[in-house]
Amino acid sequence: MENKNVLTRRDLYLGLLAGLIIGLLALPVIKAAKESLYNQLAVFLVPFFLLAVPIGLVIANWISKKIAVVWQISKFIVIGGMNTLVDLGVLSLITFAFRSFFGIQSKDILIFTLTFYSLFKATSFIVANISSYYWNKYWTFHKDSSEEKEGGNGAKFLQFFLVSIIGFVINVLVASYVFKAIHPFDGLNPDQWGLIGAACGSIAGLAWNFLGYKFIVFKK
Repeated sequence: MENKNVLTRRDLYLGLLAGLIIGLLALPVIKAAKESLYNQLAVFLVPFFLLAVPIGLVIANWISKKIAVVWQISKFIVIGGMNTLVDLGVLSLITFAFRSFFGIQSKDILIFTLTFYSLFKATSFIVANISSYYWNKYWTFHKDSSEEKEGGNGAKFLQFFLVSIIGFVINVLVASYVFKAIHPFDGLNPDQWGLIGAACGSIAGLAWNFLGYKFIVFKK
């Protein structure tokens, strides 16, 4: 079995890929939040995260020689941050696309009292959730081939699906409640308030998913 606290080339390559994804998806999120800030930071975001994530992993790996659990936690934080940006980034891209090509605003009614925001948020969450499964399975909670065989991929995916469905409901309900039931403060526009709602949903869903992934799906 591989020593899970040894920094490998695979870790650095995955760290670079995660940094690239974080940098790219941070762009539409910042654009939705504050366009003037986007204009100032757009050029620097991708290079910054391409360097910051691998450097952070090297530092975390060094610390893990004293506190072993830090290494797994560091990878979980990278993936958690990345998938939060997958969630928010996809949400922002869908919002921009529907507004530009179809003239549909996130606050427009889709059916009954359900807004398009709920549809956009559900879609972004599904994309982020699929990403989360594969990154956590093959990196954070990575096992060797013999452990994979014993675990049973079909059963493991079913466990993941059931845990994720609950996380999905929590995430979308919290995000939709914040977006629709709480009045935006400090003059925030719908795009900015949508990100606040998405962040609240992501935090609630992430708390549930961590417990489910750690103690049910990827338990040793």
